[in-house]
Amino acid sequence: MKFISWNVNGLRAVVGKDFSESFAALDADFFCLQETKMQAGQLDIEFPGYSSYWNYAEKKGYSGTAVFARHTPLEVTYGIGIEEHDHEGRVITLEMPDFYLVNVYTPNSQEELRRLDYRMKWEEDFRSYLLALDQKKPVIVCGDMNVAHEEIDLKNPKSNRRNAGFTDEEREKMTKLLASGFTDTFRHFHPDLEGAYSWWSYRFRAREKNAGWRIDYFLTSQRMDDRLVSATIHNEVFGSDHCPVELVID
Repeated sequence: MKFISWNVNGLRAVVGKDFSESFAALDADFFCLQETKMQAGQLDIEFPGYSSYWNYAEKKGYSGTAVFARHTPLEVTYGIGIEEHDHEGRVITLEMPDFYLVNVYTPNSQEELRRLDYRMKWEEDFRSYLLALDQKKPVIVCGDMNVAHEEIDLKNPKSNRRNAGFTDEEREKMTKLLASGFTDTFRHFHPDLEGAYSWWSYRFRAREKNAGWRIDYFLTSQRMDDRLVSATIHNEVFGSDHCPVELVID
């Protein structure tokens, strides 16, 4: 079973950049999008054989998530059930017979870390949400989690030390989440691979130079480790400042 996660940084924009072709080539059972940046009715997009689920931000042109699924879920929920966090379209959860799939677009701490305090609250509440699901059945969580966990996960760790996405606080929250029973699937298969990134700034020809960050993840409940087949970063796929990431399980 194949899963794809991709921050498209505006679905309406990426649709004009071979999105349908990329979607078909990646050929996933579940295709999770973040930062769709749209409202209901703004784009008519369907794929034969897939059902689609959308969580739109209340603010226009901002955030938003979507999932295209070949398999019918038992239930779909939107948000994490906390009023403070559920206005920005950041989470969709599909309950499947033997796992939960959680698609997330984690809040960015922003310039000068003006949203770092909120991000810390989000991290605690989201971790609690995942652990509550994990009590019932294994969890697959994917998306743009807006943190490069270790120095190996970005090109220039020293110069980015206190920038959003590479603060000690954000990295510690990822460490805490993994320690609570989750596997970073890419590092499970590629523990020491350098230069493996999923996001590049649009500035300074960063993608051309591969001066990037790995901030897009598939995390799975540790008891699923024996079902993991492969984890891949599709840096050959263009259209956004992020590229798709992939997980295959038995």
